[in-house]
Amino acid sequence: MKRMIVYILFLIGFYSSSPGQDIRVSASFDTSRIFIGDQLKYSLSIEQPDNVILNLPVFKDTLVKNIEIISGPVTDTVKNEKGTLIIKQEYLITSFDSGRYQVWPVFAELKGPDGIKRFYSDYSYLEVLRPDIAPADTTLKIYDIISPYRAPVTIGEILPWVLGLIAAIVIAYFAIRYIKKLRKEPSETEIIVLKDPAHVIALRELELLKELRLWQKGEVKQYYSSLTEILRKYLENRFSVFSLELTTSETLDALLKTGFRKDKSYENLKTVLSGADMVKFAKHNPEPTENEAYFQTAWDFIIETKMEEEPEAVKSPDEKGGDS
Repeated sequence: MKRMIVYILFLIGFYSSSPGQDIRVSASFDTSRIFIGDQLKYSLSIEQPDNVILNLPVFKDTLVKNIEIISGPVTDTVKNEKGTLIIKQEYLITSFDSGRYQVWPVFAELKGPDGIKRFYSDYSYLEVLRPDIAPADTTLKIYDIISPYRAPVTIGEILPWVLGLIAAIVIAYFAIRYIKKLRKEPSETEIIVLKDPAHVIALRELELLKELRLWQKGEVKQYYSSLTEILRKYLENRFSVFSLELTTSETLDALLKTGFRKDKSYENLKTVLSGADMVKFAKHNPEPTENEAYFQTAWDFIIETKMEEEPEAVKSPDEKGGDS
């Protein structure tokens, strides 16, 4: 007798701890009654322990005959305060046939060592009504056929036409201006702007670089990049050595091919370019005195290699306004 009582208590404890006892499946419509063509949601909810893996049903095309699936399922998973996992699936459905429909219970499957166990929801019911648009007794009066419903015009339908009209106006405006410009006789003589000498441009850019105070702000790499870029542009304008895309050694070789000598100016240029490479590629951190020295060396190179300007003619006293 005691052994039977222990066995019964064991079975009660086993089934109460079984994960199947905590699994609930429910299914329902948003509403139980719609008109033909109306849309509503069909929701499927599974409440289960977090450590349980269930095979959930997936509907395609229809729930049952005459109840069509428009989209879905949209799945959402949440965990409540008790640690229970709640999985929700929603379908957007409709029906174009009136009548009362019964959706069979939905089930989720749990696979275990003893086989497959299913958990069912209740039946779901939906009534689809036909709109009553005719009078009670249609034999008393004949009514005209209702004209098609005209939907209001949306912004999305108007916007392409508005944008097209604006584009046509802009194109017409510029076309008219262009035609007038072609017909207009040139009335003014073209002004030729003389380009500054190469050394004037380079020295002006060096002054601007000095005012930026890049290395003083900690932007050492940017300082040396700007310094070498000014020198390379100077070589391009002064000696036609296009060195912006060349390495330091390639730049020096190209400069020598122009007839440039390996003198003090050559060594100054090599010093600045090589020092900048150490900062940019070898992460060398120069002292403030080095930064100033490289700047002065670049300045000296430009001064020493600038193109000599033609001396101005000495004006006579008469040309100077008759000064005595």
